Amino acid sequence: MGSTPITDHGRVALVHDFLLDLRGAERVLLELAGLFPQADIVTAVYDERGTEGRFADRRIVTSALQRLRPTAPTFRALLPFYPTAMEAIDLRPYDLVVSSSSAWAHGVLPHERAAHVCYCHNPFRYAWNEREATLAARGPLTRPILAGIMRRWRQWDATVAQRVDTYVANSEITRLRIERSYGRESQVIHPPVAVDRFAPGAVGEHYMTLSEVMAHKRLDVAVRAFTQLGLPLVVTGDGPDLRRLRGLAGPTVRFTGRVSDREVEELLRSARALVVTATEEFGIAAVEAQASGRPVIAHRSGGVLESVVDGETGVFYDADVPQSLIEAVQAFDPLAVSPERCVARAAEFGPQRFREEFAAVVDATIDRRASAGRAVAPRSSGRARGLARPVARARRP
Repeated sequence: MGSTPITDHGRVALVHDFLLDLRGAERVLLELAGLFPQADIVTAVYDERGTEGRFADRRIVTSALQRLRPTAPTFRALLPFYPTAMEAIDLRPYDLVVSSSSAWAHGVLPHERAAHVCYCHNPFRYAWNEREATLAARGPLTRPILAGIMRRWRQWDATVAQRVDTYVANSEITRLRIERSYGRESQVIHPPVAVDRFAPGAVGEHYMTLSEVMAHKRLDVAVRAFTQLGLPLVVTGDGPDLRRLRGLAGPTVRFTGRVSDREVEELLRSARALVVTATEEFGIAAVEAQASGRPVIAHRSGGVLESVVDGETGVFYDADVPQSLIEAVQAFDPLAVSPERCVARAAEFGPQRFREEFAAVVDATIDRRASAGRAVAPRSSGRARGLARPVARARRP
């Protein structure tokens, strides 16, 4: 993973919401795992195959829900149970807890003298910024039930947020959401992007999207727009909205499903442009596209405003409707964009910056606790009993 390791903070737990596939948040966790090479990884549920064995050499501790063996397509059925399951994991043996959270990971219960730093990808979207849209999509019978569950989620989420020592936001929009939802300040550290994986190449005819295929990603805007334009669009990714999108698509839209990293690299370098329709908290794919020498056509919102240079490495459209995207595509010549400028912009979001900035936040948090008389607890021997279940052990040399 190439990170400069941090080895002097005692026993460390890296906590992640769920480890069932490899998305942007999981790639951030990989970088954190490189920073803390001896840390255990704690998560609600884990699938070694779904994560392509990237964490197979680490000790993985899971919640009691692991017994049900959920996968990426099925884990959402257990959503009401994850907060309680995470709180039940026994973290008393750990001196430092680093959570990577977009839902419930920040709600764990560390030892009272352990430091807890949370890298927040987004406050729990179903409790906060996606609540109304999610309810509106439900029928009249299930809507009141789901509204009650979301109300309890929001109460739980706001409460547990006060236990975290330090929040780190992945973007400015996430920083504002943390402040609004939790009443907490946070520092922005953009996610690490493995820009060295990507390089410019021969450009083809297709445009592409690269994300989870979920309703809140608004991929229907791109599918409708490119169907109307009659231009080739490659929709890369998998998720519960795939069937609906297939029904909207014309003959120029192709769905790849989930593909390997190597296929993603090839699709990006040969694409005319990456299309981003969602309000992404950061949007690692937009940086990956620029690292491939390709521009980004994105909705003017969210984290892409911090990574894409309008008119130089991409262009924005304003209205969240197909016609606005159509006008942007027609007015923008992606072949006139400098691949070298795109690559240079992407390099600003490489891993080394993340490593240095995040390590400094951890050190500052521990120093602050020490000065307040709440020093990190000494290392514990053994592991207290609880609902945590180790499912994989590190292969030590």
